[in-house]
Amino acid sequence: MSADKPKKTSFIQGQITSDFIGNSIAKHQTKTTIGAHNIFLGQVRADVIDGKTVAAIEYTAYEEMAEQNFYEIREAAFAKYNLTCLHIYHSLGLVKTGEICLFVFVSAPRRKVVYEALEFLVEAIKEKAPVFGKEIFEDESYTWKKNT
Repeated sequence: MSADKPKKTSFIQGQITSDFIGNSIAKHQTKTTIGAHNIFLGQVRADVIDGKTVAAIEYTAYEEMAEQNFYEIREAAFAKYNLTCLHIYHSLGLVKTGEICLFVFVSAPRRKVVYEALEFLVEAIKEKAPVFGKEIFEDESYTWKKNT
């Protein structure tokens, strides 16, 4: 077994809880150069597809490739925007409707930049990250989610 520090992951098993989100924000209160935070929370919708209602989404990913994509997206955001901090968390496994599956959190000295950076990040994640959602219907049948 390696003595190396475990690599930080962007993935969380199951839903992303309000406690996790709140604690993530609270950890930044000591960073007094920050003047603004912005967060995006993606929530599982109870979409109706072909007359069936989505009950949950089961997320899978090519984790190593996705972590590399998240890293590249983060680096691009830091290069483009004056950010202090940036965090991306995505669920793996089963997330029920109404639960949070994506949490993107940016911090900067000034407010305007956090709006632009957050939109850039969420669009890049949806476009580039190899994360897949199997929409599971109330009758337990399923379809593969298309990112829109």
